[in-house]
Amino acid sequence: GEDVKPFTPGKAKEIVMSLQQPAVFCNMVGDWPALHWNAKYLSAVLDGKTIQFRLGLKTVDLVPQFETRCSYVKATLEEFLAWSCGQPSCLSGPFSCYKYSKYWAYADYKYIARMFEEKPEIFQDIRWSDFGFPGRSGKESTLWIGSEGANTPCHLDSYGCNLVLQVQGRKRWHLFPPGDTSFLYPTRIPYEESSIFSKVNIANPDLKRFPEFRNATAHVVTLSPGQVLLVPRHWWHYVESIDPITVSINSWIELDADHKARVEEAITRTLVCAIKSAENPSDGDLWLNPTEVEATSHEINLQYLNRAVSAYFKCQKANVSEQARPSSAGAEQRTSASCKRKKREAGCEPEGCRLLTHECGFSTFKEEKLQKIPFGPHLIQVLPQSQETSSMGAVAVESDGRDLHENEGGHFGKLHCTRKQLVMSSDCETPAHQMDSDGSPNASQTALSTNDLLDCLVNPHVISLVARLLLERTRV
Repeated sequence: GEDVKPFTPGKAKEIVMSLQQPAVFCNMVGDWPALHWNAKYLSAVLDGKTIQFRLGLKTVDLVPQFETRCSYVKATLEEFLAWSCGQPSCLSGPFSCYKYSKYWAYADYKYIARMFEEKPEIFQDIRWSDFGFPGRSGKESTLWIGSEGANTPCHLDSYGCNLVLQVQGRKRWHLFPPGDTSFLYPTRIPYEESSIFSKVNIANPDLKRFPEFRNATAHVVTLSPGQVLLVPRHWWHYVESIDPITVSINSWIELDADHKARVEEAITRTLVCAIKSAENPSDGDLWLNPTEVEATSHEINLQYLNRAVSAYFKCQKANVSEQARPSSAGAEQRTSASCKRKKREAGCEPEGCRLLTHECGFSTFKEEKLQKIPFGPHLIQVLPQSQETSSMGAVAVESDGRDLHENEGGHFGKLHCTRKQLVMSSDCETPAHQMDSDGSPNASQTALSTNDLLDCLVNPHVISLVARLLLERTRV
């Protein structure tokens, strides 16, 4: 019958927890009420409630358009729709200050639990139980609404893996495997817990500054309504809306590996906050992402680190106990909202933010590899660009007529703005230190900045080593 899904919840969960490459699920959500969540429907449901939109320039330059470089407005979805549809400016509210031809708008990382707290029944429109996560609904999901060109800078998520449902319009995803991390020039400035950004603007890479990006392998997919993308742990991704209006819903799935990742994030936070706080505040370097409300104190950061270490060893102990007795097929993952980037947007303090909410005895799926991944019309692998084929069906692997490795010139600059300034002008692009045309420091300028030092100190490889040494010391 039409209601029969290609994968049972158990099989879908096995795929999600085992597959280490991106793939698209098809024909799994046809009966989800959330498929009707287009922007017009959501505007009616929200009934005049304002939400924050991030606005960025449609022009593409060599520097990634981080959230620190964007402007922000609070508006209704009705005003957003009026602006994106070219209606009179009197109907578009605060969007009237921004020409649609020059700007895109994005309501991103909106926790559904908060947006619809007065209408909790709507949470059941999203049924992640079909993917083997009973109890997980819209309450553990986030909503994304954007105009054409709206994008997320290339980054990897420190925690979990990601399931993304496309509801309206299409989005193009550029994904890179964890092994490409060094080719993507990772940075923690702007700092945001659980997000490691790339210095490279994927849409217009500066190969003079970042020559190793030539070695990166992009897996590109255009996600259409009704499809669900699996983004495995630590896969880099740059995402762009390619239709006039896009709506998508995602949920981060907690993993055992999150416990070690949380220790690494705690170390990173401690170092970044300590070193940046030592700088002259008058320098005005906007190093803290707008989603990070404020820099936390050294005392709080150490508390956060100690809690993360305790949670790690608690999980290790639970895993040992789990292996000592017959496994329980009924052990299910918790359905608490994932402690993902933007988590303090929901009001959590860093030292107490759900450090123990991830189920520890959930490593069996990660350890047991699928003997045969059931790729086919219902599970389509996202291939590297060099392996583009016509067999993708509804999921098109595209280069969009653009060679990602041809553009050269320019430089990557750190930004200078007032730290708590959330609404910024579009010309805030002063570099932290000037570079000569060949990418080397000017003799008249300081050769190395605090941010250069941090890029080395909190490089993911360095932090991973520090975490290992710290855990070994604690274990002893």
